[in-house]
Amino acid sequence: MRTNTMASFGDFRCGNCHALVSSMHMLSAVNNRNHCPYCLWSCHLDLYSAGDRLSACKAKMKPVGLTLKKSRNKYQLNPRGELMLVHICTDCNSVSINRIAADDDPESVLAVYHSSLDVSHPFVDRKGIRMLHAGDMDAVYTQLYGQNVEAALF
Repeated sequence: MRTNTMASFGDFRCGNCHALVSSMHMLSAVNNRNHCPYCLWSCHLDLYSAGDRLSACKAKMKPVGLTLKKSRNKYQLNPRGELMLVHICTDCNSVSINRIAADDDPESVLAVYHSSLDVSHPFVDRKGIRMLHAGDMDAVYTQLYGQNVEAALF
C-alpha cells in the first residue's frame, strides 16, 4: 500500500482506489493514518495497538460498518462515544476499528453505515464490537454533520 518515495512522510497510495493519501496530522487530525479518506479502505498494518505497524499481513482491509468507542471523558457532551470505522482484513479476517478522520468523506462513511445494515459480520461479533444498526442513525448523522437526520435532510 505504501510507495518508497512517500514512506518517509507517511503518505501512501490507497491499495483500493489508488488515491494519494496524506498522513499529515493537520489534515486528518489522527496520529496513525492507515485508511483512505475517499473509499475508507485500510491496510492491515497494526498488530497489537494503533500505530505499532507490526502486522506481517499487510493485506487490504474492507470497511464493513461503524461502531462507537466509549469515551473515558465523563464530561463529554455525547455520552455515546466516538464514531469509529470497522474494518475486516481481506486475507486473514482480522477485525480492527479506526477513528473517523477529519478529512474522511462523510458520504463514504454514510455509505459504509447503510451497507452494513443488511449484512451480518460474525468475525466482528466474535471480537465483541457492537456494529451500529438502523436505530443509531441519529447518532451517526450527529457525529458526522453536527445535527440529527431530520435536520440534515432539510
